[in-house]
Amino acid sequence: MTDKPLSGRVACITGASRGIGRETALLLAAAGAHVVAVARTQGGLETLDDAIRQIGGSATLVPLDVKDGDGLDRLGLAIHERWGKLDVLVANGAILGPISPLGHITPKEWDHTVAVNLTAQWRLIRSFDPLLQQSDAGRAVFVSSGASWRNRPFWGPYSVTKAALNSLALTYAAETENSPIRVNLFNPGPIRTSMRAQAMPGEDPATLEGPEGPARAILALCLPDVTETGKIYDYPTKTLKAFQEPA
Repeated sequence: MTDKPLSGRVACITGASRGIGRETALLLAAAGAHVVAVARTQGGLETLDDAIRQIGGSATLVPLDVKDGDGLDRLGLAIHERWGKLDVLVANGAILGPISPLGHITPKEWDHTVAVNLTAQWRLIRSFDPLLQQSDAGRAVFVSSGASWRNRPFWGPYSVTKAALNSLALTYAAETENSPIRVNLFNPGPIRTSMRAQAMPGEDPATLEGPEGPARAILALCLPDVTETGKIYDYPTKTLKAFQEPA
């Protein structure tokens, strides 16, 4: 592997302004990719851009809510017009949704969580698959969660949408198995992020690992020499395996 294994490649990452997304964007840039950074917050994107420039990388900032499907289509068109391809997609953007008994969740809360955590991920595939097909080594990583198979009480919207995301990504992997595209899932486990703090407000963040380690593992799944597809990388156990309910 060279010092810049993604030199000349284009990588798009959602949820890029903080946490695991931000650290992954930095590593993609350090590996030589031009990073198309997508997030809702302009300020967070600008801070990321400053950090990428400091390490000699380059980025295109896209302030966009992933619920905006037409916006994702426009982004796909813009990537096509500028580069004609996409080499890496990291679908990281997600929300926790309400932590509440299923019967207490409002339709608006349910629909919002489904829109961000599931429908938007399908729209990413719909918009970017033609671009990934133009790469000689297209790589797609979808960030899942252990909540998708643990079925904790009160975590319904998040657990259900992440379980559906698993099926979505594995279906896409099966459909592209005979192409240069490799599609895998990633389970970060408990990591020190703002979403974790929202979910576990009484937890001491000092007891948790930061997002840098998961970002390094995601980067490894984005490299051209990856041959596995339709697998899940379980960060807590540091294993890439056929999808099943990890221990």
